[in-house]
Amino acid sequence: MPLSRLLSITLFSLLSLFCILAALIYALTWRPAPRETAAVECQSQAPLLQPGQALKVMTWNIQYLAGKNHVFWYDLEGGSGPDLRPSSADLAFTLDEVVRVVRDEQADIVLLQELHDGARASDYQDQLALLQSRLRDLYPCSTQAFYWKAGFVPHPKILGSVGMKLATLSRYQIERAERLQLPQMPGNLISRQFNLKRALLVSYLPLRGGGELAAINTHLDAFAQGDDTMQQQVAMTGSLLDQLQGRGTPWVLGGDFNLLPAGQYQRLPAEQRSWYAPRSELQQLAARYPMVPSTAQASGPEQAAWYTHAPNSAGPPQADRTLDYLFHSPQLTLLDGQVRQHDTLEISDHLPLLARLLLPAVD
Repeated sequence: MPLSRLLSITLFSLLSLFCILAALIYALTWRPAPRETAAVECQSQAPLLQPGQALKVMTWNIQYLAGKNHVFWYDLEGGSGPDLRPSSADLAFTLDEVVRVVRDEQADIVLLQELHDGARASDYQDQLALLQSRLRDLYPCSTQAFYWKAGFVPHPKILGSVGMKLATLSRYQIERAERLQLPQMPGNLISRQFNLKRALLVSYLPLRGGGELAAINTHLDAFAQGDDTMQQQVAMTGSLLDQLQGRGTPWVLGGDFNLLPAGQYQRLPAEQRSWYAPRSELQQLAARYPMVPSTAQASGPEQAAWYTHAPNSAGPPQADRTLDYLFHSPQLTLLDGQVRQHDTLEISDHLPLLARLLLPAVD
């Protein structure tokens, strides 16, 4: 066979293989738009928010109902944790516990992170649907947005489908919602297709007499030190808050920020500091808007009462840092806040954070 023909066949074969691989990756992965409408489910009888009323808000990363009986592969540096997934019994038990706490608190707005939908690691459950089936009498309205979705992830510790959502539950009417794509961690062209695509889920709740409240739910990146991903994600979040402020729209923002408050970095063991920056990116927001817990609370002598993260470990669960926060518009007045610690350490690696806020009255 002439050399030129052999080269042509080889090049054609390689090109065909590349096209097949590209088509396969395209079919398996998800490419959200920078801004898109988010799914809203709302029963018509849900009441409207009232100007001047008190509003109780909860934010909670429920760790896809995985419970606290495992140290997962991603819990240890280098992906060396021994466990790949929770058991079906863990998933069922943790669902019961999450429902118990949410029912007991009866917050008006519940911001949840890390709900699985269609993931191999959690028996392909739609965890928002499972929660709704148990909580619909309290929460007639909900919104949701994926931030991780793929038909198959070829990571040796995953080797299957993934699906992870933000979800917001509300006792009050939600008129509309949108998903805003946050800046993504750098990586090669292929790995970026399979990686998480963090987002802001913005739900708009109409106020009786006119106007609306924006309830924002998020889960920022982890393991992003060494690049400026966290700065970019915080900057985009701050830009949204500035826009809402400029329009006179009251807002509340909550979620798992994966960022320490000022003063806690130095208290962490040296082996855990690599996940965080010595000067927290969170300060960009904390310097501009009211935060629960405040910097003084989260770094002061009573800071342990504000710890929201209890790492998965072989020993008894123990909260040791603050990663979850509620921010609110200066138009809202903070009445009180707390982390529910006394009976939630066995449910998730994060603890629920709550605040009561007073909505602005009609002028």
